[in-house]
Amino acid sequence: LTPASSPSSVVYGMAAGQEELSASSSMLNLECRVCSDRASGYHYGVHACEGCKGFFRRTIRLKLEYDKCERRCKIQKKNRNKCQYCRFQKCLSVGMSHN
Repeated sequence: LTPASSPSSVVYGMAAGQEELSASSSMLNLECRVCSDRASGYHYGVHACEGCKGFFRRTIRLKLEYDKCERRCKIQKKNRNKCQYCRFQKCLSVGMSHN
């Protein structure tokens, strides 16, 4: 047997390929760092969903300012549109940046 066709190198190659498949499969299940919805990709420096990506983009581009909220609202998929101030603060706290 030559080294390229030895059983151990074939098994090792398959294991490496399986690891790559597992890594790419787990990329599909990333959570939005802001609201915990399913992330659509890496946006503005963090994994974010389309909703939070668009919200952050509009806030920055339009230079929007939101009324201050003292409640420190918990931002989740089901209520992410209720408090824009807390949502934007959460965007900043998880590392979203327009730079």
